[in-house]
Amino acid sequence: MKADVLLDGALSVVDYRCDSGPADRPFAECHRTHSLSYVRRGSFGYRTRGRDFELVAGSILVGYPGDEYVCTHQHHECGDECLSFQPSPAFVDAIGGGPEVWRVACVPPLPELMVLGELAQSAAAGESTVGLDEAALWFASRFVECVSGREAKALRARAADRRRAVETALWIDTHAADDIDLEASAAHAGLSPFHFLRVFSKVVGVTPHQYLVRARLRRAARLLADGARPVTDVALDAGFADLSNFVRTFRRAAGVSPREFRRRSRGERKILQERLASAGAR
Repeated sequence: MKADVLLDGALSVVDYRCDSGPADRPFAECHRTHSLSYVRRGSFGYRTRGRDFELVAGSILVGYPGDEYVCTHQHHECGDECLSFQPSPAFVDAIGGGPEVWRVACVPPLPELMVLGELAQSAAAGESTVGLDEAALWFASRFVECVSGREAKALRARAADRRRAVETALWIDTHAADDIDLEASAAHAGLSPFHFLRVFSKVVGVTPHQYLVRARLRRAARLLADGARPVTDVALDAGFADLSNFVRTFRRAAGVSPREFRRRSRGERKILQERLASAGAR
């Protein structure tokens, strides 16, 4: 199921909700436009140009016009949800990034993008005063900055290992506010800590601890954008036991402090509006 959240000349934003599971047969599709699909829940496999990827919450599917692809749902019974940004060619030209950027196919969970993905989701739900088009521009611009020079890595893990890694990523995402360490995650996967670390990193694209921190950042970004709770409460609810560590980690990911992120999510729209208008006029 899909629902158009925003449609204009420069940008479309589509809310995708898929309820496919392991019993559903995958089929070939084709990207019609450039797209950045932020995975906010669930997981799915993605195959394109002979490469296979596993996407979990916080990952980004990057679509390129004309590329054929297949999505699979072998590891999750409950489907997935994505917020997909589909920029026009003029919009793509405005924010930059050549084919080598837009054909990376998949980006693993990166804190620099996840906090902005959550902000866009908040805007789409009407829970933030920042415009969805502005959040989308911020997200897309940050994507180009982060991915320039990156090279996507194809998977070479066994199907059983991929299933364990994806299921554990989903578990970590659900329990991110808890005290989770490598041993606990490995025990959930039924693997030794060393083997689990290697498998998880290969399949998801980040280490288990990196994914845990980024899951906490996702929750913190949403709490900051949606409400007025003290930053200390946000840090604790997201799973950060130390406020200074939270502030330092969040600033490194978002480029601004938690308070500044909250302020920007509620206003300061002029610069983004001007850039968006420029993209639409080209």
